[in-house]
Amino acid sequence: MAMRCEICGKERRSGNKVSHSNRKTRRTWKPNIQRVLVEYQGITRKMRICTKCLKSGKVKRPVKIKEEVQVT
Repeated sequence: MAMRCEICGKERRSGNKVSHSNRKTRRTWKPNIQRVLVEYQGITRKMRICTKCLKSGKVKRPVKIKEEVQVT
C-alpha cells in the first residue's frame, strides 16, 4: 500500500539533497502518515491519514465508551 493520505492525497515528493560542496543526489520526502481509527462519512474504520488532516479536523476520531466494572 502506498504512503498516501486517503483524505488529501498527499504522497512522497522527490528532489535533490545538496551537500556543502553543492553536489546533488536524489532523495525523497515522505509525509507523516498515521494509521488511525476514524469516523469518516458516517463509517468507522482504520485509514491512513497525514497528521495535517488530523490536526485540521478533516476527520473525526470516534468516541470510546468505557464500561464501568462493578466490584462485589
